[in-house]
Amino acid sequence: MQNKSSDALLVDTPAGADNYTAGGRLKKHFYEERLESLQEELVKLQYWVAQHGLRVLIIFEGRGSAGKGGVIKRISERTSPRIVRTEALPRPTEREQTQWYFQRYVPALPSGGEIVLFDRSWYNRSNVEWVMDFCTEEQHQEFLRTCPEFERMLVRSGIIILKYWFSISYEEQERRFNARNEEPLKRWKLSTMDLEEHRLYTRYSMAKDTTFQYTDIKQAPWYVVPSDDKRRSRLNCISHLLSQIPYEDVVPDPIEIPEREEDKAYIRPPMREQTFVPQKY
Repeated sequence: MQNKSSDALLVDTPAGADNYTAGGRLKKHFYEERLESLQEELVKLQYWVAQHGLRVLIIFEGRGSAGKGGVIKRISERTSPRIVRTEALPRPTEREQTQWYFQRYVPALPSGGEIVLFDRSWYNRSNVEWVMDFCTEEQHQEFLRTCPEFERMLVRSGIIILKYWFSISYEEQERRFNARNEEPLKRWKLSTMDLEEHRLYTRYSMAKDTTFQYTDIKQAPWYVVPSDDKRRSRLNCISHLLSQIPYEDVVPDPIEIPEREEDKAYIRPPMREQTFVPQKY
């Protein structure tokens, strides 16, 4: 059963009215406090997954700027990349385009003792590719038929699948795109694909509805994360993730750090023989 320490109980406690702004957004101090507690629980979860050889696949989907990358960053911030790794596959090569559609995703699936975070996934086909006409209607229909069976097969093999859809309103997406456009350090995040996605907002809604109609299955259901408030969406998603995988606190006890072993035969070369970085700060 899941660990019910005082920290875990604190994480489960809802935020009071004083922790929200007049506009209904979560205040920074409360967000940072809860995020730290949730990240402590994620560390416990990773040790449990590694110790018991679990295979966990977490899929993050949604519109551009909906907050997928933000929550992935917070999940992986305190965890080990050897246990919790992120997969964000690039555009398929010419060779990959001739393969069975799911083939290039299979090598990225988790092995025993791993949690894999998919920053977008095979659902590109039923969302981005369908909206932008990057696939044929026949390919789209074949995906909708095959995907549920593929995921059922993964679940039967022992892989734990969690699928999160980050839902953002048209107005909030527009606000975030404008904010990126106004700040030079973030402008690289705003691509031509993002602009097309914003223009085709309604068609993306149609794609999402169709995707859910076929792939919201009992063995691997979709969980929708309202994400107009980034702070709330991150906390809610991580809290839900932790609730879906029973775990206990198996974090190892502190270890004894050994003293340096002296070697009298070692003579350090003169420091003047080394080239140092200029000390500007």
